[in-house]
Amino acid sequence: MSKQALLQSYNLNGQELKNRVVMAPMTRSRAANPGNVPTKDLQGKYYAQRASAGLIISEGSQISEEAVGYVNTPGIYTREQTEGWKKVTESVHNAGGKIFIQLWHVGRMSHPDFHNGKRPLAPSAINPEAKSFTPDGFKDTVTPKEMTLEEIKKTVEDFKNAAKNAMEAGFDGVEIHSSNGYLLHQFFNATSNTRTDEYGGSKENRAKILFEVIDAIKEVMPENKIGLRLNPSLHKVFGMTMDEETIPTFDYIVKKLNDYDLAYLHLSEPFTDVSDLPYAEPEIAKRYRPMYNGTLIINSNFDREKGNRVLEEGNADLVAYGKPFVSNPDLVERFEQDIELTDWNQDTFYTPGKEGYLDYEKKAS
Repeated sequence: MSKQALLQSYNLNGQELKNRVVMAPMTRSRAANPGNVPTKDLQGKYYAQRASAGLIISEGSQISEEAVGYVNTPGIYTREQTEGWKKVTESVHNAGGKIFIQLWHVGRMSHPDFHNGKRPLAPSAINPEAKSFTPDGFKDTVTPKEMTLEEIKKTVEDFKNAAKNAMEAGFDGVEIHSSNGYLLHQFFNATSNTRTDEYGGSKENRAKILFEVIDAIKEVMPENKIGLRLNPSLHKVFGMTMDEETIPTFDYIVKKLNDYDLAYLHLSEPFTDVSDLPYAEPEIAKRYRPMYNGTLIINSNFDREKGNRVLEEGNADLVAYGKPFVSNPDLVERFEQDIELTDWNQDTFYTPGKEGYLDYEKKAS
């Protein structure tokens, strides 16, 4: 079993990973304190339990107050949050692991309850017609405020400052969350971005903010420690829909990313069936592997067999697992020893405390 492709080491643009199994970023809503600060006793233990992964990518962490859109999620924009994350990275490193932090701005997927009554920021004033998870439960999203040029520039600076804090906190790198219907993805998509200025219209303009964010982050950390996540075939999730411009826009983005010396590009296969959409791409890894020259991580509904196969076929370099890591902290060892996986309890995905978070047992020897 040790000859599995998933269990082979990998050089991540200068960082040696002990295997090709990645823990995907997952919101767990455990920063249930006034400052949304991660702690050694919760997040520290949780990620350290899973440190046998070749790479851990943390849950999405807000880059600013304006970026918040979910209750009890941690940030990386205050001194207290940075100090809290420092204890988490120490725990992971002491357990022999590597960890990147995912930098997050939800954009229109928020609610005025998080912003003292102010509307969330977005590329355009278009309501996603979705639900926001607030301190008082799920509430309908509202029509957001279209960002001014000054607010866009401030957001780019917020990504930069969050990356600087991440380096101070001891992370091995950062992942820019430009996926899943959140702020940067909202800029890419012509159905959520109807701007007529330099950030709207053409695919080059709609992607402009992403490259400004990468360029800004490069000023405070090594370029080869920057990764990012994209979800090209996201359809009817969080108000995000595809059209004939969607895939050409992602083709442009991925090709332009070759101009950078990044840690990786993290892609998701479609979350829903898009096979009937004439302008969708049902096989993301196969499309973008020939297009992207750097390390490619693929995610979404992989098991051990599918993970080994996508690596053996050369369509990805690393495979990210989400929910299986929730209930199997020793997922890598279970793959190695062919041990049956424990099912997760979805009812405890976003509940505060240790239950469903720290209490899943390791079964591998």
